[in-house]
Amino acid sequence: MLLLRILVGLFVVWTVFPTLAQSPCQCFVKGVVLDRDSRQPIPGATVLIKETGQGTITDINGAYRLDKLCQGHYTLLSRIIGYKEVRQSIILAHNDTAEQQDLLLPEEVIHLNNINVTAQRTDALNSQPISTLEGRDLEQTRGQSLGDALRAINGVTTLQTGASITKPVIHGMHSNRVLILNNGIRQEGQQWGSEHAPEIDPFVASRVTVIKGASGVRYGSDAIGGVVLVEPAPLPTQSGLHGELNMVGFTNGRQGVASLQTEGAFGKSNAFGWRLQGTLKRGGNLQTPSYYLANTGLAEQNFSAAAGYRTGNWRSDVFYSRFNSKVGIFSGSHIGSLTDLQQVLETGQPLIKTGFSYTIGRPYQQIQHDLLKWKTTFKPSAGGEWNLTLARQFDDRMEYDLHRPRNDSLAGLNRPELRFRLTTYTGDLAYTHKPIGKLSGTAGISGLYQYNIMNGRPLIPNFRLYNTGLFWIEKLRTGKWEWEAGLRYDLRHMQAFRYVNGVLDQPAFVFSAGSGTLGTTYSVQEKWQLRFNAGTAWRAPNVSELFSGGVHHGAAAYEQGDINLRPETAYNLNLSSDYQGKRVQAEVNVFYNYLRNYIYLKPQDAPILTIRGAFPYFRYTQTDAIYTGVDATVNVKLLSGLNWTTRPSYLYVQDVRQNQPIVMIPPNRWENSLRYELAKAGNFRDAYLSIGNRSVARQNRVSANSDFMAPPPAYSLWNLSAGGLLPLSEHQQLELGVTVTNLFDVTYRDYLNRFRYFADDLGRNLSVRVKWRF
Repeated sequence: MLLLRILVGLFVVWTVFPTLAQSPCQCFVKGVVLDRDSRQPIPGATVLIKETGQGTITDINGAYRLDKLCQGHYTLLSRIIGYKEVRQSIILAHNDTAEQQDLLLPEEVIHLNNINVTAQRTDALNSQPISTLEGRDLEQTRGQSLGDALRAINGVTTLQTGASITKPVIHGMHSNRVLILNNGIRQEGQQWGSEHAPEIDPFVASRVTVIKGASGVRYGSDAIGGVVLVEPAPLPTQSGLHGELNMVGFTNGRQGVASLQTEGAFGKSNAFGWRLQGTLKRGGNLQTPSYYLANTGLAEQNFSAAAGYRTGNWRSDVFYSRFNSKVGIFSGSHIGSLTDLQQVLETGQPLIKTGFSYTIGRPYQQIQHDLLKWKTTFKPSAGGEWNLTLARQFDDRMEYDLHRPRNDSLAGLNRPELRFRLTTYTGDLAYTHKPIGKLSGTAGISGLYQYNIMNGRPLIPNFRLYNTGLFWIEKLRTGKWEWEAGLRYDLRHMQAFRYVNGVLDQPAFVFSAGSGTLGTTYSVQEKWQLRFNAGTAWRAPNVSELFSGGVHHGAAAYEQGDINLRPETAYNLNLSSDYQGKRVQAEVNVFYNYLRNYIYLKPQDAPILTIRGAFPYFRYTQTDAIYTGVDATVNVKLLSGLNWTTRPSYLYVQDVRQNQPIVMIPPNRWENSLRYELAKAGNFRDAYLSIGNRSVARQNRVSANSDFMAPPPAYSLWNLSAGGLLPLSEHQQLELGVTVTNLFDVTYRDYLNRFRYFADDLGRNLSVRVKWRF
């Protein structure tokens, strides 16, 4: 009998064990958690197996996956605060991965004490390549300008005018081809100038998103190269006073920055939310490795306030901000004679060298930008969502020349040589309809009215502008595919007012065009997605391109417009791949952009001598152009806590009509960094140490004699950073960070710096950041 039992046991092991070894609970279930009404993904939702307790959290795209499940019948639970719990029965069979189990959560209005749940949603198409700067990555850029902060995103560089003025460049395009939305409102300043940086305080933002490629359908004309979204955090729904204090110090320029933000909520169910924020910045003359840059100090005083009310199906928010900045322009860029200018171009040394000073003298810029926004959202009980956004902006830009007027009386008034006062009113009404099966979409209308008043020596005329746009976007999700399509039509009318030989001339321009987009997203695996987008966008020539005719003091250049310029039209293709594995995360973006009637500022054969001095001479020129290239970000987990990130970027730009390169295009670059992280180091949490390198090639694709100075040599810069969190109490913590840029104090010049004709770029810069959260 014992022998029989042993034989039976051996038989059972022989027949059952191979099956268990082959597939020991290898089933899995995956899907996406969506809002039942809007079909938008819900990140951070909990998904559980009721019978086993096994669970996970949805990612930023609302996706989840549960692995190593045995065969059987299960109940899938999904819940998150603000939505009703949903249960779904599933059956997993041997070697069966189950069907895609998408979960639709209905909204639920509930009140919770001492819990604050917020979320941010971007209106960008899923098929477009999107990069986001938030969390610790954003914190490490605090104290820098918006343009400098965006350098942390691959495919984004900066156009500089000296070291204090930077503006973002996306895939080689900038200024009026890159649309910036400040808290959902198109930023309207004098963005046509190379030295006209965005009038935005980056401390307002809790997230900065870059959409690469043509985005004219959703955001309107001018979004040819891409869109930058500066997004504050949602207003709080938790009572009590809380906020943060940021303080940053920089050794180069001996600059100090302080920014305080406080917020809270009150009223029944904390329906009223509010936020106050302010920033002070002061810096002196910046320094290259060999000398100080005279008159490069800056001073900023910024302020913003927001309030909102939420009840039932209604939500209404108001936001106001003021940006006030005084920026010194490098004195060595204003040169009195052609001989002196030629000497600077040949020797590479500025004629003016000085020591350190906080004094900001002539030449300088004084800018004030005010934004007032009101947004109301209504969600009917039958489904759908209405959004109405109204805004007013006022941009007052004053530019002061190096020399005062010779008339003593006029000199005593200290009036600016150029003053631009731009007032803009915008209105947008959008409706997101209730899902029809797996189809969801948005339609809307937008309007803009703008007028500009200019004083001083003629550069651009006064003008009045109207713009109206209609758009419609639909999305369809089927299995592993998501399809997107959209159309838009814009009509723009601009009238200029100028005197020609003492006679008032009022030329009018009417431009209109359509935009379209078609894109798809395919989920190869849960961790691997492919995106393709084809889009068109257009841009009307702005007033400076049509009418410029004089010295532009901030740019230290003489600029000439062309009244016969026609609108630009862009045809954009984007193919991107996103893989998020445990050890390797990679994103690759390949783009091709054909621009018909491309407008650019072309250097002329020789500088020009004016009554104000000698300046490089540029004319606005039109051609057809190709922008194509690839950028990638790869992060590899080498060891526990040790990560290597590499970011190559390649860009090719060609004048199709002349079959030659185009000037002022970013050279190719390659960035690498090693980062070591510790969950705990003594009293510090989330401590890190990082070392990085940015190698920028020489821009060899420049035609002979196409510029006043040959492109500068390639350069390589090292940086070092460290930091961590120091808890003080249950509700308070300090975040500390130290960063050194240009670690080895390398002398270099960047091709996209308009002042590379006159001086070197910045030397070593040590910054110390302290953030107190309470």
